[in-house]
Amino acid sequence: MKIGILGTGLRKQILNLHILAYLERKDTIISALCDNTIEGAKSKINQFNFRDSINFYTDYKQMIDNENLDIIEVLSPPNLHAESIIYAAKNNINAILVESPIATSLKEADKIIEICKNNEVFLSIYENSLFAPHIKEAKNLIENDYIGDIASLRIKVAIGIEKDDKENVFRKWEVHGQNIDEIAVNPNSSLFEAGFHAFSLARWLFNEEIKKVFAWKGNYNNMEAPIFVNWKCKEKEEHIVPKYGNMELTLIPKIKIPSNYYPMDEFIEIIGSRGLMKINQCCSIGNKMTEAPVFSPLVIVRDGKVETQNEFQKDWKYSFINATNYFIEAFKNNKKPVLSGKDAKKILNFYLAAIKSAQIKKDVYIEEIN
Repeated sequence: MKIGILGTGLRKQILNLHILAYLERKDTIISALCDNTIEGAKSKINQFNFRDSINFYTDYKQMIDNENLDIIEVLSPPNLHAESIIYAAKNNINAILVESPIATSLKEADKIIEICKNNEVFLSIYENSLFAPHIKEAKNLIENDYIGDIASLRIKVAIGIEKDDKENVFRKWEVHGQNIDEIAVNPNSSLFEAGFHAFSLARWLFNEEIKKVFAWKGNYNNMEAPIFVNWKCKEKEEHIVPKYGNMELTLIPKIKIPSNYYPMDEFIEIIGSRGLMKINQCCSIGNKMTEAPVFSPLVIVRDGKVETQNEFQKDWKYSFINATNYFIEAFKNNKKPVLSGKDAKKILNFYLAAIKSAQIKKDVYIEEIN
């Protein structure tokens, strides 16, 4: 299968992680790269074992028209997603893998979903955190009732500052547009970047839709930090206690987070009717912190005993390799993607409700956004 990748320079290491599975497989070949400059695309040829005849483009339409591609992966900024996805779907691309979020507005998301459906295109939204080995095992334990009925989930995202990014880590949390169905959020917002991934993870672990949201944001040196988002689940069935969740996005400018990728990390706490679970690290797993027993990838308190699980591949790259492999196999075998266009729209809806809540300083029901 011939692969075309649109966007190579966004968040400097993302392309490096996304292409790993394609390079390992025998049934895929990266045929073309598209970036806003030829130099940006060609800079990658020396890093990886690309074939000499790989083609480079600055116009994604030319890449799609010329290359006879089977799959296109979209790694461009979110505000550019809709236009390129729709063009690809209308021009004989069989499968499209999109780095989350799907788009910057519900209106765009609806159009993407509709066009892909009408053209029988396999659409999947990329969410590598769902494929991190220790997080997959946590999901498996939850589904097998290992800690009982889940009552609450808390996600803490700690973000450091890269030395060349001191002014831009927590960018403005902006909304443009008057009508909620036309709202487009700032694609560079800190909540849009880290929050979307956290919301995806929370929804997947809970296996519940969201009912209502309350959000609050602070200010630190003119940066929007910290950010807190609380939510209540709809609950498909009656539970022992109502299901609630919380996400905390915190800036820690004076603490160095050792990482092969970005100066950030995530920690998840889950409380069930029979036990507690702590999922330690995601982006920076495998650093010095991972070696400490208290930061074992999985820590479980169950039936009065403490368990730790450490036997996992401890590098963020494996979540990307697993995610890409799952996408390819799902496409080849006509299986449902882990995160469909409709799923991604619901997560975007969740995000927009959080924005509105922070603006009006009160609870917002998800149905108010639809």
